[in-house]
Amino acid sequence: MIEKSVGLIELSSVAAGFLVADTMLKAGNVRLLLSRSICSGKYMVLIGGETAAVASAVQAGVEAANGCLIARFVISNVHPEVLVALGRTQTAGPNGALGILESFNIATLIQAADAAAKAAAVQLLEIRLAMALGGKAFVTMTGDVGSVQASMAAGRAVLAEAGVLVNAVVISRPHPDVYKEVI
Repeated sequence: MIEKSVGLIELSSVAAGFLVADTMLKAGNVRLLLSRSICSGKYMVLIGGETAAVASAVQAGVEAANGCLIARFVISNVHPEVLVALGRTQTAGPNGALGILESFNIATLIQAADAAAKAAAVQLLEIRLAMALGGKAFVTMTGDVGSVQASMAAGRAVLAEAGVLVNAVVISRPHPDVYKEVI
């Protein structure tokens, strides 16, 4: 099943995370994509489904968060590359330039990855969320130099506007050993 929309809630409490996940799943016809504790003692819940159901479930989750809400979003018509990169369900080889966007939080990073994927013809390699990153997140992408630069600009703008941009790098011709670290 390909999700049309995704919604995420990021919480400051693991216990609240379990309650919010349960509340979201009971609030509408949505599918649980990710639900786990993340670095810095936080918790994330990511769901997918039709836009109205996702929006309703996220709203119910926000109401159940009881003061533990860090961030939330709903992305309608999420780019399919975002879901692939979250699950790393396919392996990608070097395909030109390499772009890396890094964020202080996971919610805005996923939104930036969606904007990047929609901005130009790039392949998202991986979206890594807060695990062994001190609560930060990053996305890697590949494609021709111009496409990666355009995608990075779109993603960087989302992160900068939210004040969570850590860094954004484009490597035009990465050494093959650098790609081995990515894929």
